[in-house]
Amino acid sequence: MTGLRVIFEPRHASGAGRAAFSVLCAFAAAGIFGSLAFALAGVAPAEAWMAMAQGALGSPYSVSEILLKAAPLTLTGLAVALCCRLNLWNIGAEGQFVSGAVCACWAALFAPAWWPVQFALPLALAAGMAGGAAWALAPALLKARLGVSEILSTLLLNYVAVLFMEHLYFGPWRDPEGMGFPGTAELPEAVWLPALPHLPEQWGTRVHWGLPLALVLAVGLWWLLGRTRWGFRARVLGESPKAAAYAGFRAGRITVAAMCLSGALAGLAGAGELLGVQHRLQDGLSTGLGFAGIIVAFLARLNVLAVPLAALLLGGLLVGADQLQTELRLPGSTILALEAALLFGALLGEFLAGRRLRLKRAPVDPTGPEHDVTAREKPGEGGHAA
Repeated sequence: MTGLRVIFEPRHASGAGRAAFSVLCAFAAAGIFGSLAFALAGVAPAEAWMAMAQGALGSPYSVSEILLKAAPLTLTGLAVALCCRLNLWNIGAEGQFVSGAVCACWAALFAPAWWPVQFALPLALAAGMAGGAAWALAPALLKARLGVSEILSTLLLNYVAVLFMEHLYFGPWRDPEGMGFPGTAELPEAVWLPALPHLPEQWGTRVHWGLPLALVLAVGLWWLLGRTRWGFRARVLGESPKAAAYAGFRAGRITVAAMCLSGALAGLAGAGELLGVQHRLQDGLSTGLGFAGIIVAFLARLNVLAVPLAALLLGGLLVGADQLQTELRLPGSTILALEAALLFGALLGEFLAGRRLRLKRAPVDPTGPEHDVTAREKPGEGGHAA
């Protein structure tokens, strides 16, 4: 006797085909589950999607807001993609983002007297990178020395960073002239990230130099991973730890270096958001841009050169989703549902693109319990007496 078994066989799909299929699945999942969420909230899906499109592309200012969000999303996406290429799961980009903002704020508020004013901005950015790297150092050492899961350690440190930041701007760093509102004093203009020059007036002045800096770092990370000896060792470690051990690569050092570099990128994103947009440490700085970096990384399929494009796509979704709250009065959780659908759609697309579904006939063991005649009651036995 034979039965049918459903199996998934690996297949060799082209890189471009797999990437297109993965992105298609991501947006299909977002469309399906987003429409379902809109319908459950009592809004016609077509009306909601039109409002999002109008919010994202309806004016030059909205396009500039997409570019504004793309800068930190690119950096946090690079931070996550770098670790994932090494089979490390940095879920703490949000905490490293916050730590970078806190350190940049300290450098901007309390250390300007230590150096000339012309060095204030680069040193504040460097402090942000150092803060993010330091926040990733402890999980890296725990992973390298003791084998502690970096998923748990980085995830839990997110909340520690946010609570520490709130303690600062509610307490010792609170602006005494802030009329009771929690937040630090406004940062000196010498440490503000300047706006990009020569942009149309309709775009506003919020798009700053953090965006070209993020693009340069994406190219630099591509070069580091693909053209250097350290990058080669890191890729070997990510693809085959046994081969890396056989070659004598020091996995612990590579792990710590990758995690700290990832934290530095996320910390730079936090510093850029503080110095280029907020200009003070306050409530609303931590808006999930670190967590959104996970979605960006997987939309880009961990390709660091594709991360800026994925950041633009997600930035457009976030800017358009703001219209759902202002015009249609939908809750903010709707945006989170769309982000989750994008992530799971990208993961599902990546899984299906690399596998082929097959129905295989498998022989059924006739001696198995389902065919054991002695295990079943025979007619006339085991019943009530006649």
